[in-house]
Amino acid sequence: MSKKLVIKVTAGADSPERCSQAFTVAAVAVASGIEVSLWLTGESAWFALPGRAAAFELPHSAPLPDLIESIRTGGRITLCTQCAARRDITEKDVLEGVRIAGAQVFVQEAMADGTQALVY
Repeated sequence: MSKKLVIKVTAGADSPERCSQAFTVAAVAVASGIEVSLWLTGESAWFALPGRAAAFELPHSAPLPDLIESIRTGGRITLCTQCAARRDITEKDVLEGVRIAGAQVFVQEAMADGTQALVY
């Protein structure tokens, strides 16, 4: 049975350490061959937009654009439907490969057999 990791990140620039931890764990899991689904909610929703991650800085952490690219390449990134709507973000605005989906899809992914869910 393959393992899957679903990570929901609720923090953005408002809580940089928590935000960075979520993206770092997701990128390490992808590099380890684990199937990863990263959900952007709350303030992390802004990182679904091109160029937004470049402004994020946290000493002694990997650059957020690099982490996002590795996750996009080997995993899936989803932007919360409601979070996108509250920020007037549409599918045409987001990074290539980022989907917009809601709580029903998150629950389906998180409850699937062989899945571990984390929230940051």
